[in-house]
Formats: sequence, C-alpha cells, structure tokens
Amino acid sequence: MPHTNDTAGIENSYQGAGLSAAEVREKQAQFGYNEIPEKQVGPLEGIFKRMWGPIPWLLEAAMIFELILGKAVQAAVVFLLLVFSAVVGQIQESRAKKAIGYLHQQLQISTRTLRNGQWLTLPARELVPGDIVHINVGDIVPADLEILSGTVSVDESALTGESVEVTREAGESVFSASTVRHGEVIARVSAIGAQSSYGKTAALVRSAEAPGRLQTLLFTIVRYLAYVDLVLAGILAVTAVLRSAPWQELLPFLVILFIATIPISMPSSFVVANSLEAKHLAGEHVLVTGLTGIQEAASMNVLLVDKTGTLTNNRPEIAELVPFARLSADDLLRLAAAASDDTSNDTISRAILAAFAARKLTAPQRTAFTAFDPVRKVSTARIRENDRLLNIVLGSPAVIGKMAAVPEDFLERVEWLSSKGSRVLAVASGENETLVCQGLIALADSPREDARESIEKIKELGIRVFMLTGDTPGTARAIAAQVGIGSRIGTLEDALSRPLDFDGFANVYPEDKYRIVQTVQKLGMVVGMTGDGINDAPALKQADVGIAVSTATDVAKSAARVVLTEPRLSDITKVIASGHRVYRRMMTWTITKLARTAELAALLTFGFIFSGFFPVSLSLIVFIVVMNDMVTLTLGTDKAWPTRVPENWNMPLLAKISAIFTASWLALGLGLLWFYLQVEQISPEQISSLMFLYLIYSAMATILMTRTRDQFWSFAPSKWVAAMIAVNILAASLMAGFGWLMAAVSLRSILILLAVTLAAMLVIDRLKVGYYRATGILGTERPS
Repeated sequence: MPHTNDTAGIENSYQGAGLSAAEVREKQAQFGYNEIPEKQVGPLEGIFKRMWGPIPWLLEAAMIFELILGKAVQAAVVFLLLVFSAVVGQIQESRAKKAIGYLHQQLQISTRTLRNGQWLTLPARELVPGDIVHINVGDIVPADLEILSGTVSVDESALTGESVEVTREAGESVFSASTVRHGEVIARVSAIGAQSSYGKTAALVRSAEAPGRLQTLLFTIVRYLAYVDLVLAGILAVTAVLRSAPWQELLPFLVILFIATIPISMPSSFVVANSLEAKHLAGEHVLVTGLTGIQEAASMNVLLVDKTGTLTNNRPEIAELVPFARLSADDLLRLAAAASDDTSNDTISRAILAAFAARKLTAPQRTAFTAFDPVRKVSTARIRENDRLLNIVLGSPAVIGKMAAVPEDFLERVEWLSSKGSRVLAVASGENETLVCQGLIALADSPREDARESIEKIKELGIRVFMLTGDTPGTARAIAAQVGIGSRIGTLEDALSRPLDFDGFANVYPEDKYRIVQTVQKLGMVVGMTGDGINDAPALKQADVGIAVSTATDVAKSAARVVLTEPRLSDITKVIASGHRVYRRMMTWTITKLARTAELAALLTFGFIFSGFFPVSLSLIVFIVVMNDMVTLTLGTDKAWPTRVPENWNMPLLAKISAIFTASWLALGLGLLWFYLQVEQISPEQISSLMFLYLIYSAMATILMTRTRDQFWSFAPSKWVAAMIAVNILAASLMAGFGWLMAAVSLRSILILLAVTLAAMLVIDRLKVGYYRATGILGTERPS
C-alpha cells in the first residue's frame, strides 16, 4: 500500500499560533508582497529607448546638420530611417516575448499557512517573513524557509544546477523554487520576493549585459572614414589657402563630408537582416528574443553548455547494477522495484521502475510497502516469494551498511561507483529481521540522445564547447566524455584563470557561471551560453549569445536572446547559420560604405584641386547619400550563405578590400572629369550631373561586387536588392536626362557613361577576386 502523509497530524503538532493580522499588515508594509517587481516597458517607451544612445545620436546629429543646411526633405528621410529601426526592433521583441510567454515572476501557487492560530490555504504572493508554512511532497517552495520540524528531500536543480536531491532537516534552510520530492516540514519564512534566492538570481539577470559589438563596429567605421575625411579636409584647406579662397566656401563641403561619414542606414539594415532571420528561425522552431543574438552567433567561437537539462535529461537512469554473491542483475532489479513507489513522481522510483519495465520482468507479490523516509533514508517492502515472506530495504548504502550484512569490499565498491559520478543505492533483503545486502544500484543523469551528435556539429563550425555544472568532478568528467566534449575538468579557480586549458568545470554555481562568461569574454572571445534553469539566467544574459533550451524556466527564457522550442540541441547550428547570413549581408554593407564614402570624399577633394570647383553640386550629394542608403537598407534581405568557421570583423582587412574599389573608381572618376573638361568641354553644371550619375552607377556596381568573393554574376541578389538597384539607376538617369534638380545631359552621354561603368566593373571585379585568392581568403562556400 502506498504511503500517505498525515497532513493534519504534522500541522496539529505545531504549538504556535502564527502571525496575527496586525503583524501581517506591518510586515507587508515593510517587505511588500512575495513577488519580484517587474518594470513594464510600453511600446512607445521601448521605441524611444531605441532612439537614445550613441548610434541614434549620430543619426540625430546628421538630421540636425541637414536642417542647418536647409535640407528639410533629407532631414525627414534620416528621421524616418531612425524611427523605422526603432519600431521594427520593438515589434520584433514584442512578438518574441508573446511567443515564449514573457517572464511572469509573480508566484502563482498556494501555500498552507498558519495565521491567528488557524491553518489556511493562501496565495504564496501574500506570504511575509515570519509566516509559518507547511510544505509537502510535490510542493514548489514558495519562499526561502527555515525548517522548524520534519525532514524533506528537495530538488534544487532549478537553482544550483545539481541533479541530485538533497535532504534538509530541522534548523536547515530550503530555498524558493526548489521542489519537494519526499517528506514534509513545518517551516518559517525567512526571505521573500527579491530578497529570496530566486529573487537575487533574477536581480543578477537585470545587472548582466553583454558588450555591445554593433556600437563598436559602427564607431570603428566612423573612425576609419573620419581619418580619410581629416586628410582630405587638410589637403583641401591647404589648397584653399594657396589659392586665397574664402574659408566660407569650404564649410558646406565639410558638413557634407560629416553627413556622408555617418552610417545612417546601418542600424536599420541590421534590424531588417536580423528580423528576417528571426522569422526564418521561428519557422524552424527557434524563437529570437534579442535580435543582436543572431548577428553575434556568426562570430561565436566559444559555447558554454550547462550540463543539467541541456546535455542531460535531468532525470536519473540506472547506469549500473552490481549484484552480490550469486544474485543476477535482473533479480537485484526485481527487489529494488518492489521497494519503489509506483504512485510517486520521485526520480529514483521512476528510474528503477522504467528499467524494470524495459527488461519485461515479472513483479513479485507485494504485501506491504513504506515509501522513502528522508529521516531513515530508506524505503521498505514485504513480498511473498516461493511461499516465503521476504523483507526488502532500498536506500542509502551508509544506512544499509549498518542494518544488513555486507561484503568486505562493500565500501570500496560504493566509492568506486560514486567516483564515476553516480548516485549509489543499496538493496538488502531477508526473512524476519535478518537482512543481507544483495547489491548496489548506480544512478546517473543520462545524456540527451542528440547531445553527442549536436556537440560534434557545433565543433565542426570551429566553436570550442565547454561544460559547466554544479555537480561533482566525477559526474562532470563522465558526462563530458560521453557527449564528446572532453575529459579535462577543472575547478572554479581554473575557470577564472585559464579557462581555455580545460573542457569543462565542476562545482559551479549561479554567480560563478556569470563570472566565467565575463572571464572568457575578457580574453576576446565571443561567448555563447546554453542553459535551462534559474541558475543559468545571469550567465545567459551576460553572454553574447544566450540560448535557453526547450525545458527552460521563464527566468532563463527571458534572460536569453534565443529560445529553442524543440528538444534538439543541434538547433543551435541553425542560429549560427543565420548569424553567418547576417554577417555576409552586413559585410557587404561595410565594404560598400567604406568604399563609396571614401570615393565621394576623394573625388570632391581632388576634383576641386584640379578643376577649381566641386565636380558634383553639394546639393546633390545628399541625394547620393540617401539613394545609396536606400539600397543598402535592402541588403538585409539579400541572399547569403553560411561558412563553417566563426566570422571576424577584421576592419583592417575590410579597409584594404574597400581601398581596391575606392582607388579604382577614383581613378576612373578623375579620368572622366578630365575627359569632360578637356575633350567634351561641357559646362560645370553638366559635369556635375554626369558625375552625380557616375557616383550612383559606381555605387550600385560596388554593391553587386562586394556581395560575393567570387565573380559578381556567380550569385544573384535578392529581388529587393535587385529591384532597388534598378530603381536607383533608373531614377538617377531620368533626373539627369530631364534635368530634374540638375542640368540636363544627353541620352548619348548617359549611355556612354553607363557602358564605361559596366566595363570598369568587370575589370575591378577581377582585381577583387585576384586579391581574395592572393590573400587566401577566397570563399569556397556556395549558397545552400
């Protein structure tokens, strides 16, 4: 017969009266409710927050300069790009939060509580420090408690990451979010809400934050372009002084240089690229809650994986049966099954009974049963076998070693099994009070079926995988070896001093995981982190790519930037592939931005030096910037393919590639300027129109060439990119042909310029491919 707890008995055994109504009101005024306050951010506030910061400030500065120059239309375009980026980012985040059921930290459970001498069932939200509560098997501990009487076994894996149950007795504490597996206690509430262990972990989540690589990248681009601008502005200033030209004539040019340097469309391009990949991943059962997590995945070179619930199933299974004397393994399992509770949800009984069912053994006739007692640390049963009554005891080897006859090497065998990371149980049986230990059962948290294959796939992408766990070194070493991570398991000290010399780390707790992530980041690594429990949340938030697995708690899901909704660890590779696609698109944007901005600035500077006037009207420069940015905005939709190594934003390398395009287009541009001045001898106004066309044509050609490391025709652009390029070329040609906002030029001049640009494009593309081959970075990947 299954064991049942006498709830009224333990409650009646407590002699106190609990808190009075007046004391409860006083404590609620002092401590508040048992919940973790959550700051609600509305849609408008979320949008405005995205419009405040270093990157938006650059765009807002560009908008102000446009207004100073009297360019209201261009200022409006910049403003719309700024709002677009903020709105799309907010919409994507809102969708993701709805999809995963955004964090509700208020405790939605009820608890037996003693108030005014009466036991009541109250919402856990109303608990205050000092309350007397009764918790039983299956209860989730609603607050941090100090045990007054009774004993319980609790599962603290949600907090500590340890999959083994722990026993707590009178005078000890149990922590909020733990689950009671055995026993019952009367306890006093010691901490609630944000002051509980659960709440402090959530506070760590709020304080954690990964470094902002997008801002760093943007400012690096601006810095590179600023160097070019300063050099050109200096050359121009010297020229103006030598020619005695008034400095007021140069001011509009300097303002234009500033506007051209600011990466107006980059934030929006990133948002578009990440949002499209987020939509694609949603179709693959992967939810994205933080868009930057996708782009960071491309550069991720270290992945920290939590063991419990991520690499393992977080449920013990029988790892080994060690029968003594002449007993068979099946007979040992039959005895253990008889002393297991088939009505309980405890992990040990489930593991033993699952193995019993898998072997299709015949159950003995059980005549009596007493469930596991946390005080005695055993469960007992009586069975009828061969007309004999046999007593069976299942439980702690230390306890059974005192109540039953054991082999001489009993302790050595227990220690040997424990050294492999297993939890060991002993089984004894006998007639009357004479018991003999019949064998040992080793239980271990089993690896997930896809764990080894998933780790192999991730390693194939050039990513180092490390395991973090709150379990012992023996358990950590066994699991890490089974899933293919390695066997070099270090300590916390190792993790904080030389983490790259190991494969994993044991005895790691919540604040330790957070510090380990920071340590690896300080080594220059882009860090991914997977996890499922409350204990993982701070590290998930701090990581560049925080990934919550399908079984994760709400806290973990909220902290992560990516949530796997299916129990497949290999889905991480889908996130990495999406990151590579975003990287490819943004690399095209970066090279194009560097090349065309430097080309524009240099052409204006040297054109002024050689001709005495700016070869392109400054009023048209803003149109060039905006039209180019409208095309690069669509790069977020472009076709791209993943590589099999972590990407690296190597700005010096990208600058060298950009220099090839800049120098080539600048040489051709200066040649065209000479041709129009000396051969065609057309007016400066018509030269301005044709050079405007040339800058548009060459920018569109650069976009097509930078998309791939092979010949530009080997990989077609997306429909949006192709359409916007065509619209830009057509619009610019019509503006020049009909004289809209500029002097009109002949159709013959437009067609000749277009043909010359296309011919130059073929030559420059060969130079690009040759450079990639010479440097050994020619991509051999093809779109999938």
